[in-house]
Amino acid sequence: MVNKEFFDKCVEHKHALLFAAGIATAVVGKKVLESKAVKDAATQGMATVMSIRKDAEECFQDIKENAEDIVVDAHEEDKKEIYVEAEEE
Repeated sequence: MVNKEFFDKCVEHKHALLFAAGIATAVVGKKVLESKAVKDAATQGMATVMSIRKDAEECFQDIKENAEDIVVDAHEEDKKEIYVEAEEE
């Protein structure tokens, strides 16, 4: 019966309990976020993301340069065909 009475009292004051749980969560969350392990993990994660970004930018630049070369070569081929057709006429 003690458990039932305790549970009934908790239900009566559920808003106060939710408020207290929110404060406790904020305090614990702050301590966790300020811990050295979390900072180290976040720093390592950021370094990984920055490395991936740099690699992606280099890859994109290579693709862009190759595409520009293809476009230049295609224009040269078009010009050769135009000049050949003009000479044949």
